[in-house]
Amino acid sequence: MNHRTEVFLFLVLLHLSNTWAQVNNLSISDTIDLLTDKSYEAYDDFNYRDAIKYASMLVDKGEDYNNDYYKFLGYDILGAIYGESDDTVQGRIFSEKALEIARVAGSDSLIAWGTMNLAIIYSENPKTLPKAIRFFKESIAVNEKNNASVKNYLAYINLAWTYLENGQIEEASDTLKKAREISKTQQIDSEDKLYEELLFARYYLGKKKYTQAKIELNSVAKKADKDSVVDVALEAYENLTLVYEQTDDFKNAFESLKKYNHYNNKAIAKKRIQETAKAKASFNIKRAKKDLELAIKEKEYSQELVSKSRLLNIILVISTLILAIALIIYLLFLKTRKKYIAQLKTNNKELKIAKEKAEELSLAKSKFLATVSHELRTPLYGVIGIATLLKDDENLKSYQDDLESLKFSAGYLLALINDFLMLNKVDAGVVKLSQIPYQLDSLVEKIIKSFEFTLKQNSNTFHVHIDENIPNSLSGDPMRLSQVLMNLIGNAIKFTTKGNIWLNICLMEINERGRYKTRFTVKDDGLGISPEEQKIIFDEFIQIDSKNHDYKGTGLGLTIVKKLLTLFDSHITLESESGKGSEFSFLLYLEKNKEPTLALAAENNMSEVYLQRGGHALVVDDNRINQKVTKKILKKYGIQSSLASDGRQAIEMVLNNHYDIVFMDINMPNVDGMSATREIRKFNKEIPIIALTAVELDEMKTKILDSGINHILHKPYLMREFLDTIQQYMPLKQI
Repeated sequence: MNHRTEVFLFLVLLHLSNTWAQVNNLSISDTIDLLTDKSYEAYDDFNYRDAIKYASMLVDKGEDYNNDYYKFLGYDILGAIYGESDDTVQGRIFSEKALEIARVAGSDSLIAWGTMNLAIIYSENPKTLPKAIRFFKESIAVNEKNNASVKNYLAYINLAWTYLENGQIEEASDTLKKAREISKTQQIDSEDKLYEELLFARYYLGKKKYTQAKIELNSVAKKADKDSVVDVALEAYENLTLVYEQTDDFKNAFESLKKYNHYNNKAIAKKRIQETAKAKASFNIKRAKKDLELAIKEKEYSQELVSKSRLLNIILVISTLILAIALIIYLLFLKTRKKYIAQLKTNNKELKIAKEKAEELSLAKSKFLATVSHELRTPLYGVIGIATLLKDDENLKSYQDDLESLKFSAGYLLALINDFLMLNKVDAGVVKLSQIPYQLDSLVEKIIKSFEFTLKQNSNTFHVHIDENIPNSLSGDPMRLSQVLMNLIGNAIKFTTKGNIWLNICLMEINERGRYKTRFTVKDDGLGISPEEQKIIFDEFIQIDSKNHDYKGTGLGLTIVKKLLTLFDSHITLESESGKGSEFSFLLYLEKNKEPTLALAAENNMSEVYLQRGGHALVVDDNRINQKVTKKILKKYGIQSSLASDGRQAIEMVLNNHYDIVFMDINMPNVDGMSATREIRKFNKEIPIIALTAVELDEMKTKILDSGINHILHKPYLMREFLDTIQQYMPLKQI
């Protein structure tokens, strides 16, 4: 828990104590006052063991007197104690219990402070930031409803701090202005005012208004120096140093840094004392828990004895019998307790074994999917490659449609494999976004070409609009973006027959960081999606019936889209009506590629027509069909090729012959592709070596490239991709 939270929790508790004391004056006994004072005193001294004891007694008194104020106060203090000792989960539970009591009691004052406490706790975790802001706003609304706006000063200050910590500068500004309006008309503690000025200074710094930031920070620093407010001074001088550095005033930056180091040393010493106290307090909390459990049992047992002692005065025999029965029950309780403890240990062992088995199964699942992927991609390479070669054969023109269908079916099977693998990778958290240069128009063109057959099959027309204000040369992860767009476009084609599909890419704005906020929209005029189906369409393995029975899919496409967009900090939105088509859209922040690479320049100028080439290639692959496919493709473009069935044979052939390029499989018997490449690089560092592999690249890409391989083609690859690689790495020889 940081200093900001400690300060405001203390102020909240102090204010609540004052409010509670006013209620006490009406009807609460001196015992309750004493318990309250002792609890706060122990809390301030980090004596959490006693603080827990007194706070728990407050809860008990609340139960005894059926008084919601006692119970709220006890749970509220317990929440602060556990939160202070870094047990935020337990602290949140107690604070939520306190708020629940306040809501049931209908006390606006307690609701306002209860929501304030929870907001502070939730603000410590970025994942619970929306919940924290919601609680802050609820606290403010309750106070405003009761014309208690002065109580909102702390809420505004704390909310503004939360906004600034999370980069929401404009929201912080609006909130700080509201706090300042209160401080102008109300009497505010001087140290609270100091925090207000500090936050305004941080706002000016965030907006790069350095002059105003300097004025505010110097004012705060002087007041903090005067009053020896270490934490405020530390923040002030740290930000002053930053302002002076950014305005090239290095002399003053050095002076501010000296001041910062001075207060930092004090803060470190103070933190050591607090950490020592917290460590002791953490131990005391554990002991306090045991003491409380024992005290509760002793209390219950004592009450039972008091009840039985009254019977002793009437009938001695009956009392003896009752004691005997109690003893028997106690022995049975001990026996049962021992049995339960033994059972619990057994359950824990079984749970541990189950956990280990689950981890083994998860690992086995990943390995299985990777193996299946490799084993399926390898024959698919042969199917797609041979289908492509036959499709280009002039003697087989009458079979063009059949060959196109064969190629599409193989591609469809490949898409299924990719869907399962992608879902598994995203769920396992191994998918990371890359940052590489790419061209937007080229990416869209490749996507459209991949759907030429299905568009023709469904008699659909495809429309594309790319905003001209969006840079064409970008930097990011084109593969993940392509996966999102291809799933959405494929889904639109599936539900549309003799209709239209639109892809619109529109610039929304350019933010202060120079990033292009862009909306991607995929729209169709097909069947549409009913409201009931929209609720489940993003779930795994959910399929919506379509008229196109030739294309069902796995029901994973939109699930993958949703999960991939989370990597981009984005989300998918859907607008649709049955019979009126569907529109899917999402927002991305695109980054301009400021240094275009040679690869991009080559792609821009690449001709659609590939010249006949001479030269000699070595094809290394243990699969005879794949050898045949690659050899035929190379022959078609005038490239002679030799074959090797494993890495050991490839090493000998490169050593004893001249080749212009090597196409290397990775998984092979005897010597694998990476080991073979490392050996070849020992005596030949110039020859281009291209990996033709079906292994999963997410896990292997870095290892493959580190072995000395120049480029990777993932089986089954597109013919254009294969020819582009040849054009890039193999020198053109005139025949």
